[in-house]
Amino acid sequence: MNKADIKKVVLAYSGGLDTSIIIPWLKENYNNCEVIAVSGNVGQGDELEGLEEKAIKTGASKLYVLDLTDEYVDEYIVPTMQAGAIYEDYLLGTSHARPCIAKGLVEIALKEGADAICHGCTGKGNDQVRFELAVKHFAPDMPIIAPWREWTIKSREEEIDYAEAHNIPLKINRETNYSKDKNLWHLSHEGLDLEDPANEPQYEKPGFLEMGVSPIQAPDAPTYVTIGFDQGKPVTLDGQAMSAKEIILKLNQLGGQNGIGIIDIVENRLVGMKCRGVYETPGGTILYRAHEALESICLDKMTLHEKQRLSITFAELVYNGQWFTPLREALTAFVNKTQEKVTGTVKLKLYKGNIIKAGVESPYSLYSESIATFGESDYDQSQAAGFINLYGLPIAVQAMVDKKNQK
Repeated sequence: MNKADIKKVVLAYSGGLDTSIIIPWLKENYNNCEVIAVSGNVGQGDELEGLEEKAIKTGASKLYVLDLTDEYVDEYIVPTMQAGAIYEDYLLGTSHARPCIAKGLVEIALKEGADAICHGCTGKGNDQVRFELAVKHFAPDMPIIAPWREWTIKSREEEIDYAEAHNIPLKINRETNYSKDKNLWHLSHEGLDLEDPANEPQYEKPGFLEMGVSPIQAPDAPTYVTIGFDQGKPVTLDGQAMSAKEIILKLNQLGGQNGIGIIDIVENRLVGMKCRGVYETPGGTILYRAHEALESICLDKMTLHEKQRLSITFAELVYNGQWFTPLREALTAFVNKTQEKVTGTVKLKLYKGNIIKAGVESPYSLYSESIATFGESDYDQSQAAGFINLYGLPIAVQAMVDKKNQK
């Protein structure tokens, strides 16, 4: 990439520390190029407030704010949840937001005739891969600028120094400078004291958790929720029809109040290192548990077990930035087939960080009380003897051969 050819850059802009200083850095290092900021709204809430004014004051020529919330839920979150995809206990909140945002970013870059796309991902993280693989899918010839792989800044402290030197306003300080990512599905916390896995997260400290409270601070009485699904998609909450986005937002509120969905993990990053983080995913954790409960009565054993095996592959694809790949699309087609009869309702009890099943029903339930009961049953138990003889025949034959050879 010849810097002299870069006249207009589209920047993935969040208004956080990284992207705030990237705007003046781009102008200083890429011939005072025009910088167009693009923010993908995936449910960051108040983080979007004042974003346009800040971007313009920092040197951007304009800001696009793309409302991606419905697309993010319907085309990324729900398919991943239906797949049961979990990466090392992580519900992939950052992972499946990145391809959604990157798709919108490329659309603006092509519309504006940009010479390059820029992002603020570090050279240590997964997000650089997620963004860039999505860009390669939609615009394979588009140059990509990644300042963290170019500049001399070595730490977040030096970023703050740069921001202060360029009069860039920040909402953080050096003492509370956690690296965070927030959307309507989750909130992640990394850095500072969390970099040492020996340190207990400060769950009860005011301001640490943002989507809910510590289980210790949750109410002493449980909260019941009933979620309705149609072909694996959430469609009702407590009997009221809602969009999947509305259900997630409401479950975030209810789950957060009850200390649901807080995890502390050391995960294996794509780039090879381990990283410690705390994640808040209250509504998503409830939704996964409800969907899993419904599948337990709607899917036959072999389909369920194969789906569980493939869910690991699905999660790895999402985590590793390979959303726009033939394999992910093929797995989604498989998942969609498995969901055709995953219809019904699930009742859950939320209590101090716990999700307790309180009932599940479906018109497609494969559970038969008349067969499974410990009472008088439609099942002829005498038939089990023949089944066991045939099922155990290879074991019996092996034992006979071993006995003969021992003699």
